[in-house]
Amino acid sequence: MFGPEGPTLRELTVQALSSVERGYDLLAPKFDHTPFRTPDSVLDAVAAALKETGPYDDGLDLCCGTGAGLETLARVCRDSATGVDFSAGMLSVARTRTPAAGPRVAWVRADARALPFTAAFDLVVSFGAFGHFLPHELPGLFAQVHRVLRPGGRFAFPVLAPPRPTEPAHWMLLGFDAVMRVRNALWRPPFVMYYRAFRLRDVTRELQRAGFRVALQPLPELGRRRDGGPRARMVVARRPE
Repeated sequence: MFGPEGPTLRELTVQALSSVERGYDLLAPKFDHTPFRTPDSVLDAVAAALKETGPYDDGLDLCCGTGAGLETLARVCRDSATGVDFSAGMLSVARTRTPAAGPRVAWVRADARALPFTAAFDLVVSFGAFGHFLPHELPGLFAQVHRVLRPGGRFAFPVLAPPRPTEPAHWMLLGFDAVMRVRNALWRPPFVMYYRAFRLRDVTRELQRAGFRVALQPLPELGRRRDGGPRARMVVARRPE
């Protein structure tokens, strides 16, 4: 599942019994060799969609991890691209992959729930990080994003259609969340990572409450489901002028 360059079972166990921050510090050197990294196909599809809605001057990659998403951000922003994450280990790896050309790139260590910026960006993106936030934390998180965007700026992120109960992935994700809930009930500090807690209907409602105007844009490059619907969409939440 992880390949020869990925983490060992022992390393994953130590990570899973740590806090979120400490766990990702430990995983950082091998993170890009795990299935947790956002696939290039998703990054490319989002970049193509954003190029149609731009141009953008300054962008922020929220919870940037090892920086794969920031490379995508740098492709659509003309002036600057900033990655923010609370894991020092992930940022250390990210700094080694700064694009050689393009906009100015910066890395900032900070909690996404307390961002050290105000009206500094035209575009905020995020890839695969929302499972680390409990549902009651979303209003505060979205309020932070609204605050760091300039009027007219956009908050964009991909969402995959949930697998159906007839698909093995449905039961795999259900089982993963169940294991995490048992782990957090029995062990401290907690490790927050739930795949099924980020529901599009609830997310859209909370974005609107935070003051965004929300639209959904299909990502056709990622294919369609058997019922004809898109496998993935990009949520585009716009801060009004």
